[in-house]
Amino acid sequence: MENRGVGENSASSAGLEQLWEKTLEQARHELGETCVAQWIYPVKLTEINGDSAVLAAATGFLADWVERNYGRQLLRILQKQRPKIKRVRFTIEPGLGGNPDMAAPNGRDRAAKHEGKNGGNPADEAILQSAPLDPRFTFDSFVVGKPNELAHAAARRVAESADASFNPVFLYGGVGLGKTHLMHAIGWHLKQTRPNCRVLYLSAEYFMYRFVQALRYRDTLTFKQQFRSVDVLMVDDVQFIAGKESTQEEFFHTFNALIDQKKQIVISGDRSPERIDGLEERICSRLQWGLVVDIHPTDYELRLGILQSKAEAIAAANPNFEMDPKVLEFLAHRISSNVRVLEGALTRLFAFASLIGRRITMDMTQECLADLLRTADRKVTIEEIKRKVADHYNLRMSDLTSARRARAVARPRQVAMFLAKSLTSKSLPEIGRGFGGRDHTTVIHAVNKISQLRETDSQLADDIEMLRRMLEG
Repeated sequence: MENRGVGENSASSAGLEQLWEKTLEQARHELGETCVAQWIYPVKLTEINGDSAVLAAATGFLADWVERNYGRQLLRILQKQRPKIKRVRFTIEPGLGGNPDMAAPNGRDRAAKHEGKNGGNPADEAILQSAPLDPRFTFDSFVVGKPNELAHAAARRVAESADASFNPVFLYGGVGLGKTHLMHAIGWHLKQTRPNCRVLYLSAEYFMYRFVQALRYRDTLTFKQQFRSVDVLMVDDVQFIAGKESTQEEFFHTFNALIDQKKQIVISGDRSPERIDGLEERICSRLQWGLVVDIHPTDYELRLGILQSKAEAIAAANPNFEMDPKVLEFLAHRISSNVRVLEGALTRLFAFASLIGRRITMDMTQECLADLLRTADRKVTIEEIKRKVADHYNLRMSDLTSARRARAVARPRQVAMFLAKSLTSKSLPEIGRGFGGRDHTTVIHAVNKISQLRETDSQLADDIEMLRRMLEG
């Protein structure tokens, strides 16, 4: 990378700005609003030199991060608009302005912050106003069903209560089940009902970025003041900081400081705290202080409700929208992986139908979504079942094929055999071989035992149902 002065540019500034705006817009669709706002928006397109697009960032850290994580996507998006661009090159412009969503402390403007500073100190920028909240993600647009009703109720309580009655609130579940939607909904509700409430929503990834910048510029005091002066802190995807010792240390102290001040904390993760590998025990313990809520995989009724809500919104905005009602039922049955895929399928159908001017029918659906439907029809394997069961019960896969008979291992092994019998076409001897060469009578015993226990053990029944949905999705 090379250092450049601000303003050196061999092409039309207006043309570059227009090209970069289109690139950002496409990046928002592909990578998400939050990702673009936190990482890519502070970068600027400063020059097109031959077959190279030159992108400038204020710091080497930011340039390295964007190049490593998003360089290929940005190149592909730029190429769609300017085919002659063959590569993206990053430069460092220390005086480059950052995200306008960062407000200067004590009313000072951003330009004044860089006066007298050698290149400016990102850690000295004021606390982020909440990362951009998606206007689609409100409580009104959240479809409630049995798998997510507790998480919805908890989020509502946080948004509507002035005191932190549940603190922290930890939401966890798989991809596309609504964790981020609920956090955005909390932000929107607080913004509307308590405009003076200081709310900070950000990803754990960005928390780490800000902390690393504070360390680099030896200004951790400002960082501490910024993150400990909020009324509501919401951190998405906390599993990202697992294994990062210094970041966890600072997160731990930030967490304690806010709890001591009785400030509300909402955290999300892809697993329950105790199952996040690399997360320090003391952090895990504190995350379990309050309310830990599992957002279960969607069931058919919830998926159908989500599709009906989205279809109604599309129909309200497009009077010519026509669809066979059976299509929604078909999609709710066939696509169970996550809500984003489900909604994306309906969006793709609508776009296809509007372009060719046809009503959405079952035939069109199967034609337009052939790739998605093939993915949904994939076959579950015994190896995948063992992996999911071992992960769920915090075991090694080798435990399920070992000779160990301890209940903590034997019961999950029986669950895995039961799922293998239910979800695969393998014979009993084949299933037995997949679990360490066991006899087919062992498999029969396991299947019968779990079938009986499901009737009386509600926790086991819930575990099996969740595992089944995860595997089928």
